[in-house]
Amino acid sequence: MASRLLCSHSYVFRKKIVHVFNFKIAKHASGMSCLEGNPEHDKCRKCFTVRLSDNGHMETAVLKYEYTGEREVNLLTTVVPLAFRGKGVAALLAKSAMDFVVEENLKARVSCWYIKKYIDENPTPEYKDQIVD
Repeated sequence: MASRLLCSHSYVFRKKIVHVFNFKIAKHASGMSCLEGNPEHDKCRKCFTVRLSDNGHMETAVLKYEYTGEREVNLLTTVVPLAFRGKGVAALLAKSAMDFVVEENLKARVSCWYIKKYIDENPTPEYKDQIVD
């Protein structure tokens, strides 16, 4: 089985302490899946991505959003390849998207069922304050 290592460090952003998570799924001799690093944010394509390796094949997990107003986004969907489901990849993408919403002081509509679940399971005031019903 792949083992997970979740490390964090903190820094100050806009007078708030921000936690940064470096996520790593180790690759074992059995050829299990491997993920390293943080999600990338492509503002032009309006998505967060994580590059994944499974037995030498590169795959990508993605979270897509769209702007629905000048200061409002809709978090649309999260897609994780089958080999990486249940390993925290979607949570990593959801956290990155919600941190972006908070840092940019945006309002967020949440269409994606997984992101709704993530917010319910991680009820931080910063996240809840940004959600629009």
